[in-house]
Amino acid sequence: MSQAPLPDVAEEPLGHGLKQRHLTMLGLGGVIGAGLFVGSGAGISVAGPGIVVSYLLAGALAMLVMRMLGEMSAALPASGSFSVHAERAMGRWAGFSVGWLYWFLLVVVLAVEATGAANIAHGWLPDVPQWAWVLVFMLVFTASNLAAVRNFGEFEFWFAALKVGAIVLFLVLSTLAIFGLLPDTEPVGLANLTGQGGFLPHGWSGVVSGVLAVVFAFGGLEVVTIAAAESDDPARSVARAVRSAVWRILFFYIGSMLVIVTLLPWTAMKPGESPYVAVLDSIGIPGAGQIMNIVVFVALLSALNANLYGSSRMVFSLAERGEAPAALLKVSAGGVPRRAVVASVAFGFVSVVLNLLWPKTIFLYMLNAVGAVLLFVWALIAVSQLLLRRRLEREVPERLTLRMWAFPYLTWAALAGMAAVLVLMLADDSARPQVLWSGGAAAVVLAVAGLRELRTRRA
Repeated sequence: MSQAPLPDVAEEPLGHGLKQRHLTMLGLGGVIGAGLFVGSGAGISVAGPGIVVSYLLAGALAMLVMRMLGEMSAALPASGSFSVHAERAMGRWAGFSVGWLYWFLLVVVLAVEATGAANIAHGWLPDVPQWAWVLVFMLVFTASNLAAVRNFGEFEFWFAALKVGAIVLFLVLSTLAIFGLLPDTEPVGLANLTGQGGFLPHGWSGVVSGVLAVVFAFGGLEVVTIAAAESDDPARSVARAVRSAVWRILFFYIGSMLVIVTLLPWTAMKPGESPYVAVLDSIGIPGAGQIMNIVVFVALLSALNANLYGSSRMVFSLAERGEAPAALLKVSAGGVPRRAVVASVAFGFVSVVLNLLWPKTIFLYMLNAVGAVLLFVWALIAVSQLLLRRRLEREVPERLTLRMWAFPYLTWAALAGMAAVLVLMLADDSARPQVLWSGGAAAVVLAVAGLRELRTRRA
């Protein structure tokens, strides 16, 4: 079957207020969130010092996905990013499916972030009920996203700058403590890396469990390729943002884990408790718990803002391609798809209410339904890149300004890694419901996509 030629890079009807510094910091800060600051404790408790290897494996997979996505986004920038790429590579059903699955993922996770931030704020000001904090956050970021896109860019720039600054300061203080260069500290040596069962106290099975615990913390990198479409030079901007982000993010993650397990025994880590707080307490930083509470609070608000932005642009892109109601195409004079923003916020509000009222029933099912969706999205990104790369080389080779490493071997390796994670999740009692519910959600979306294709052909 012949394929239509790849289209020229079209001018998006959206605003172009994002600068290179916004995209670079969005790439750095978009993935640094509560999953790292708090969730890493669960990974350390199952893998021990081997969590460094777990993060290395999970981070390598995320880097490969980001490189593939960067290659396609630099060549064919679009506000729908990987949804548009999937449609060009495999057909309308693929773009429809990955776009709506990703939108559903963002608006459900948005509820977790809003509720988590409200819980922290309620601890600071207990007289203000948790639902009131949620309402304030949702209204503030709705207003931010309804205004010019540069407002979103500035919010994310400073949020990300604070998170990146916190990690850099943490790495500096921890490194000084390791070598005994802080007051009242002595060199710690390698005792915590080799004691308590050694570097791999639970063997390679512990490392594998660690990968399952941390791999989803790398979600969020995708938003930078969505945002690039609203910059002055999308192709160049996304290429630069991807190049600068992947290595630095890996450095932050691996570096953090390495200093944590060097300074403290891994047996002292507990799921749900921040290992960053434990380290800062151990080296005598006053108010460590409150400092990290502030950082986690900012991280949650940053993720909420980014997810609201990403979901609105994704549903707008779906509407552009006839895969969502045409009413969502309305764009303000400043280039903001306000109806798409309101639609995403509306469903986000529903998710928040469900999380507040029925966190253990209805919302838990919704959360499980998106638990493995990120892996499905990553897999479709990899398949799209496999198919599009050959066409790009044949039709518009000059657009390949950013290339996937060792193509196609590393693309196939990434797909194998994703399949391995899914198999391991199915074998894990706690992760299995996420795969099954997410698989069910994906099956429903694919069925709808198939019925739409059938109806279109008959028409």
